[in-house]
Amino acid sequence: MPSRVQSRKRAENDSKSIAIRKGLGDRSVVLIGLMGAGKTAIGRRLANRLNLDFVDADTEIESAAGKSISDIFADHGEAYFRDGERRVIARLLGDGPQVLATGGGAYMNEETRETIAQSGVSVWLKADLKVLLERVVRRDHRPLLKIDDPKVVMKRLMDERYPVYSSSDITVKSRDVPHEVIVNEIISELEKGLR
Repeated sequence: MPSRVQSRKRAENDSKSIAIRKGLGDRSVVLIGLMGAGKTAIGRRLANRLNLDFVDADTEIESAAGKSISDIFADHGEAYFRDGERRVIARLLGDGPQVLATGGGAYMNEETRETIAQSGVSVWLKADLKVLLERVVRRDHRPLLKIDDPKVVMKRLMDERYPVYSSSDITVKSRDVPHEVIVNEIISELEKGLR
């Protein structure tokens, strides 16, 4: 049996979620950031809290192509992948509202940024190099990290991408805290931004 405090907190969360969904209309919450920033893990929890669908653009790209992102990169190159990524994200944003996690390079495409600005609210999960490295070295499915020393690659990507990511609607610091802490921060920022 839930306590009064739990019931009150659930009701408060429900009212926030309803207000955010109303403020979004047909727009989606679009998570951007480097690999390892937590877009998928945070995105799933955020979607659950907002009672929206969660969609991972990379998974949708793999499904559309019938192969993994690593294989797309190997078989066709990055430019081919980025063109497909742009088209898939544009299609997905037509299906809003939802929480959409994008690949780290997606927001670098000017056309994709414009589509996100028109059809979504961009949320940058900004993480420090140390946090990103601890997360990405655990998995070896990242094509950009197979080329060189992951630390060198991640530092270069931060230098190139962070100035562009900074144009997002909302920035939330991704760090080693429980995911719910970051979800709560995003919800708080969405509430302020959608008023």
